[in-house]
Amino acid sequence: MMNSLWSAASGMLAQELNMDVISNNLANTDSVGYKKSRVDFQDLLYQTKSVPGSLNAEGTSLPIGIQVGNGVRAIGTQKIFTDGEYTETGNDYDLAIQGQGFFQVLMPDGSMSYTRNGSFKITDTGQLVTADGFPLEPSITIPSDGTKMSVGSDGTVSVMRGNSNTSEEIGKIELAKFINPSGLMNIGKNLLTKTSASGDAEIGTAGDNGFGSLSQRTLETSNVKVVEEMVKMITAQRAYEVNTKSIQTADSMLQMANNLKR
Repeated sequence: MMNSLWSAASGMLAQELNMDVISNNLANTDSVGYKKSRVDFQDLLYQTKSVPGSLNAEGTSLPIGIQVGNGVRAIGTQKIFTDGEYTETGNDYDLAIQGQGFFQVLMPDGSMSYTRNGSFKITDTGQLVTADGFPLEPSITIPSDGTKMSVGSDGTVSVMRGNSNTSEEIGKIELAKFINPSGLMNIGKNLLTKTSASGDAEIGTAGDNGFGSLSQRTLETSNVKVVEEMVKMITAQRAYEVNTKSIQTADSMLQMANNLKR
């Protein structure tokens, strides 16, 4: 059996996965704080018929060898943590991180998750939560008589209460960062969880020690560039098409071999 059949088949499977990732990127163009993904590929093991530098029948050293590849495989999908665009919204509960860092979100099971989506809401008790009702950590609760909330670039949260014209500090938003953010695991809902690959979270103050600063009444949009993803889509389509041609050509060659007559 010709190896080209299996090599081309592996190429088709690889481009199918590539298209799945590209499609997900495009689907999340409007997801706040979404970070695009890419697929990393590598070639498979080679059949080595002769090793470069080996001796031929005349006793001379071969400058090159003969190796035949067996296709391609995906080794991972990597998040690209470049900043998205920043859009002013005028909403006091919208926050954006300009630079490194993640908001901390407390899950119902007590575990911690992380997000770049700063589109927070307020509950009937005044607590800041995500759109799914998961509270921000450390917890920030707006007093019932609070009239206006302000968040400093360092995460300090202040409110004006009642008829007072002075602000009162009620808490501070802390950020988390990781030595390898690409090692975080997606769990949906714009949330990520730590893994052994990401390392433990380093907690700190916005604007200090490499952490990004906070910007109130602003949201970070997805870093997906539609034109760039469309070009990738066309490239994936053409690569898939070429691999189908390889299979058709190999099949045609085998057919010719089967039809040989003595």
